[in-house]
Amino acid sequence: MDELDLLKKDWQKKEDHLPKLSYQDIYKMIWKKSSSIVKWILIISILEFTIPHLLYFIPSTKSGFEFYENIGLKYIFLSLTIIQYAVVIYFIYLFYKRYKEISVLDDAKNLMQKIIKTRKTVKHYIIYSLSMIMFIFLLVVIGVYFSDNLIESYSALVDEPIDLSPTKLKKVVMATIAIFGTLFTLFLGGIYFLLYGRLLKKLKANYKELQKLEV
Repeated sequence: MDELDLLKKDWQKKEDHLPKLSYQDIYKMIWKKSSSIVKWILIISILEFTIPHLLYFIPSTKSGFEFYENIGLKYIFLSLTIIQYAVVIYFIYLFYKRYKEISVLDDAKNLMQKIIKTRKTVKHYIIYSLSMIMFIFLLVVIGVYFSDNLIESYSALVDEPIDLSPTKLKKVVMATIAIFGTLFTLFLGGIYFLLYGRLLKKLKANYKELQKLEV
């Protein structure tokens, strides 16, 4: 039970020996909690955008990018990267905008509307991120299927000769990428559920409390 729940409990009891909290007192508590939650959504989205760039310093990651270039996906990946940067930066801007909106002390009705807008923005961001990841893995599978120099590219990636026919190697690589892509997307979806889902759940609880205050 958090501080807000304790204060609500005290407020509802309305006993003489307990401090009686007004509508405004409870509202301010909900407003502060909501503002803090949206701030954390903004922080997490920024970290999520910046931390993956550290992977560029890992040699195996660089080899992976060279593999994508060798199967003809260099310029497609470059275009997708530009689009990805633009869309994610736009979502970060929206999170910042929602934070600034919700940080302004307002009445309960407007706060409820801002909570709804924030929840929708986060849900759209999650759907976009997971869809983009699945699309990228699908694109790699297609690139492997149409590649004419897969054996050379894959040999350079694993740094050892490949003792498989081109057709069999394609099937193995495509199946591996498809399975890994599915598992990775599910794993990331679980991370999103733990991070963003938990914050959205708290925002939903705040919204319900505001509804009760408005009755």
